[in-house]
Amino acid sequence: MSPTGKYTCSEYREEMLLLGLKRQLEDPTLSESEKKQLSEKITKLEQQMGMD
Repeated sequence: MSPTGKYTCSEYREEMLLLGLKRQLEDPTLSESEKKQLSEKITKLEQQMGMD
């Protein structure tokens, strides 16, 4: 959450993006390289959101 205590549209967007990436990662038909790419995107987004 932002320091002001307000929940912004961009924070909501980041959370939804993160959830979508995590759902995609659960797809059993993904190759190992696709899983690795998704994991890297998830890690980067979590760092941006301060969740690391």
